[in-house]
Amino acid sequence: MSLVASAATRAVASRGPGPWVMVSRNFVVYRKSWVVFLTGFAEPVLYLFSIGVGVGQLVHGFAFHGHTVSYAAFVAPGMLAASSMNGALLDSTFGIFFKLRYDKVYDAALATPLRPVDIAWGELTWSLLRASVYSLGFLGVMTGLGLVSSWWALLAWPATWLVGFAFAGAGMALTTYMKSWQDFEYIQLAVVPMFLFSATFFPVTAFHGALRWVVEVTPLYRGVALVRELTVGAPTAASAWSAVYLVAMGAIGVWVAARRFERLLLR
Repeated sequence: MSLVASAATRAVASRGPGPWVMVSRNFVVYRKSWVVFLTGFAEPVLYLFSIGVGVGQLVHGFAFHGHTVSYAAFVAPGMLAASSMNGALLDSTFGIFFKLRYDKVYDAALATPLRPVDIAWGELTWSLLRASVYSLGFLGVMTGLGLVSSWWALLAWPATWLVGFAFAGAGMALTTYMKSWQDFEYIQLAVVPMFLFSATFFPVTAFHGALRWVVEVTPLYRGVALVRELTVGAPTAASAWSAVYLVAMGAIGVWVAARRFERLLLR
């Protein structure tokens, strides 16, 4: 906690931006635990090799917006979006809950000139940085395996920032309402079905009627659709809709989280 206070004092003295104090604090904490930082990157890569590459030997390619892509090239963008989601959720849920309910990091932060909104934006920025590291590494794996077929893929990495922003904002807001570790079961109850059914492993056309509509309004599907259109090189008007959706979700989440931090920490 003294680390937060001293960092905040230096930031205020130099008139630096408040949110970056929390980013600096988290960087110092994780600097000696970089293996823990990278654990969330391994799961999507293993899925890509086991399902995308392994099962892909048994599955024919799909037609996607007029392009025929291999199964591995179809699954990889879904894993890329999921990698960004994982990175954003790890810190915006488990990390924030521990610091809020047990470590009392934010109580120490508010003993400085930092405001609750500074804490919210700082934690979201850190979650987004973690998500961007995961997605950049995964995009490198995709490129090395020859699963990127268009220069549009250069925009896929910034697109994953939107995925991370959306899930970090929502995760942070939801975490402020949690009372115990058991509440995280509800997060998993939402994340696991999204991961399995958001057109990650098979086309959304496999669903029909209202079920397809439900899938298409989930945030991970919007992220998967956006990233897949860019890596395949077939962006459509839906790409803009997906981007607006993800930005709105993240912004609402940050607003709710900032208000909740004020209520919880300044009562």
